Formats: sequence, C-alpha cells, structure tokens
Amino acid sequence: MALALEPLVGSVVSVITADGRMIVGTLKGFDQTVNIILDESHERVFSSNQGVEQVLLGLYVIRGDNVALIGEIDDATDASLDLTNIKAAPLNSVVH
Repeated sequence: MALALEPLVGSVVSVITADGRMIVGTLKGFDQTVNIILDESHERVFSSNQGVEQVLLGLYVIRGDNVALIGEIDDATDASLDLTNIKAAPLNSVVH
C-alpha cells in the first residue's frame, strides 16, 4: 500500500479510520507501516439530523494500524458540496 501512496503526497486526501472517523487533509508523508502525516486537516463529523460538522485539526498523524481507507479528493467536486445540507448516520467502527 505504501507504494500506492507515493503519487498522492502533496494532494488532498480523505482517510477513513478503523474507528469510523473521516479525516481530510494534505498528505505530507508516510512510512512503510502506513503511518501518515496530514497537514491543514479537519475531521468531518456526520449526523443524521444536522449537516456535516468540520472540526479543525491542523497537522495530524494517523497510525497505520488505524487506517482503513485512503482516497484522493477532487478539489472542484469537494468545493461544490454544501456540507451543511448533507445528513448521514455516523460510520461504525471496523469489526475484525
């Protein structure tokens, strides 16, 4: 997986963690165990009855064993989203 992350360094990515959190930020680096460093990051907190809340995190490190999914964010599409009108149930934790 580490080789697949190399082209994403410097790009805005979304990380879904094993405990069901969604963190968005600029991928600054990673290591062989997929510990990742995000800059200018924020967590998107979903709710069934309110819009998406964005909690600013800044520079953030996520342990590799907590990473469930990483994907690149399309800046134009992300900018066009109205997060205040998006309602969704929070993600559940990953069950092993």
